[in-house]
Amino acid sequence: MARVAGIEISNEKRLWVSLMDVYGVGESKAKELCENTKLDGNKLVKDLSEVELDVVRRYIEENFKVEGELRQGIFRDIKRLQDIRSYRGVRHKLGLPVRGQRTRHNARTRKGKSRPVGGLKRKLEKT
Repeated sequence: MARVAGIEISNEKRLWVSLMDVYGVGESKAKELCENTKLDGNKLVKDLSEVELDVVRRYIEENFKVEGELRQGIFRDIKRLQDIRSYRGVRHKLGLPVRGQRTRHNARTRKGKSRPVGGLKRKLEKT
């Protein structure tokens, strides 16, 4: 397996598909990388030479923010919003939708599994 940006990418896939295993590289960035480095994106990773893999590694390192660096940046941005107590920061903290979606009927992804509130109060009669 080839190692790119600290991640093992699959040998059995095409180059542009394998690059999407790296956090922060999606379909458009993977295809852009193949165009700019003049590599054939449809070539399997196992067929690439070490020199071609070095070109891919260097391009990603110089042009993209990926993996840990990207995750830390996102975490810092959210933390900053929470620290200044902005509306978005409060929504992040409460685990509610951040971008204006309604929560009355949906939002199960953010809110989690629904929990019953209260319930019927029944008296058990002894006989």
